[in-house]
Amino acid sequence: MATSRFAPTASGRAHPGTLLAGLLAWLDARRSGARLILRIEDIDRERCTPALAAALIGDLDWFGLDFDAVERQSEHAADHLAALERLAALGRLYPSTMSRRQVTALGRRAPDGGWAYDNSERDTPLPDDWRSADIALRVRLPEGRVAPVDEGGVDLEQNPAQSFGDPVVRTRSGGATYHLAVVVDDHHAGVDRIVRGRDLATASATQAALRRLLGWPDPVYRHHLLVLESDASGKLAKSHGSISGDELRQITPERLCGELARLAGLADTSAPCRPRDLLDGFCWQRISPADAVWDHTKLRDSP
Repeated sequence: MATSRFAPTASGRAHPGTLLAGLLAWLDARRSGARLILRIEDIDRERCTPALAAALIGDLDWFGLDFDAVERQSEHAADHLAALERLAALGRLYPSTMSRRQVTALGRRAPDGGWAYDNSERDTPLPDDWRSADIALRVRLPEGRVAPVDEGGVDLEQNPAQSFGDPVVRTRSGGATYHLAVVVDDHHAGVDRIVRGRDLATASATQAALRRLLGWPDPVYRHHLLVLESDASGKLAKSHGSISGDELRQITPERLCGELARLAGLADTSAPCRPRDLLDGFCWQRISPADAVWDHTKLRDSP
């Protein structure tokens, strides 16, 4: 049996982008008979709180999504440390003092629109007291191109050591970073299938390179459309919290699901429905390749 996961960050309540990503991961798993894990990503203690995690889980339940297991990333610190130990034993870890501002000043764009690191600290030796030291750690990635598989044909191939540079895998406070935590948690949960928004597609090669260093196989990916909203200037951007969870609750879950189904291409109209009503007609060929624009005022004002 395949294992998939939905892994939202617990930095806020669910918004339309969260719910569409959750819906597509849920439909994919339930239609294929895969096991589906909800993993709450909460290792950023400044942005993620237990209250927000509980509210997010409540939003997903209200919307009609169920899961075969629920995990919290913050509970996996021992696994993250074990992976760091393994990378240290391989001679792949090194300390980094370069700040984000300094990386930005290098002036080289990364594939996700951010800034690429130049690997200039690779020759810095790892101190013996790295486990307790107040230092960030990077992992020296192998050179060469990496090409994870995306079922929808999204090109994931990169030379991540050059495209982004060696990633930070441990913060100065000693916690795992996003790339390391995701790779470790997916491996230990047996995840071999990942359905997620295509804004994360550019991270796939870095994560694949890290998996291969640790001796773990790649999952199969399926990257899908995003929900976009207008910001204050009218520019479209990824839906991320501009609509509060409480505001979404003013819409019935059936109307909300119907509108998301229409935006995704699963339905011609936004007729009210529940996630289970979409199972029989679900296939990826019906999902729109284009990002969708969310107009919450129209939905809220409709009868």
